[in-house]
Amino acid sequence: MTLSYRSVSGLEGLFRRLACAALVLVCLSVGSEAASAQDPPPPSRPGAGFELEPNYPNPFNPETTIPFSLSDELFAGGSPVVVTVRIFNLLSQLVAHPVALAHPAGAVEVRSLEYTQPGRHEAFWDGTDQSGRQVASGIYLLQLTVNGQSGTRKMIVQK
Repeated sequence: MTLSYRSVSGLEGLFRRLACAALVLVCLSVGSEAASAQDPPPPSRPGAGFELEPNYPNPFNPETTIPFSLSDELFAGGSPVVVTVRIFNLLSQLVAHPVALAHPAGAVEVRSLEYTQPGRHEAFWDGTDQSGRQVASGIYLLQLTVNGQSGTRKMIVQK
């Protein structure tokens, strides 16, 4: 058996990438519909004590601000709230942890970061991965985890 190599034209390569991205989105959509039929509502909905608001701008290039709210009920016991913000690509690979804005600890990654006050807070992502390289255009998933409960939103990097 002989293997041969055939070069792929620019248009054919683009079509293949688009078809692959569409397949990934369909798989994610089917998986989320199946999960939503069995699972309770996501904890980012009202009543969970936090809300992951839409990032702005969206689409963005190269940076975005990520607002989220922590309700009074999360602080009722007097303990701080532990917050993590993570950004994933469509392959569920961790891309980055945004940096907290106006946090008492300073400009630190929002990775198991303690918040002691309710209200609206913000994180900032400069559009780079963990190695400091600019990410490619595409869809990314933004996940907010508060005391072990998570909510997710889509973000678009457009160059």
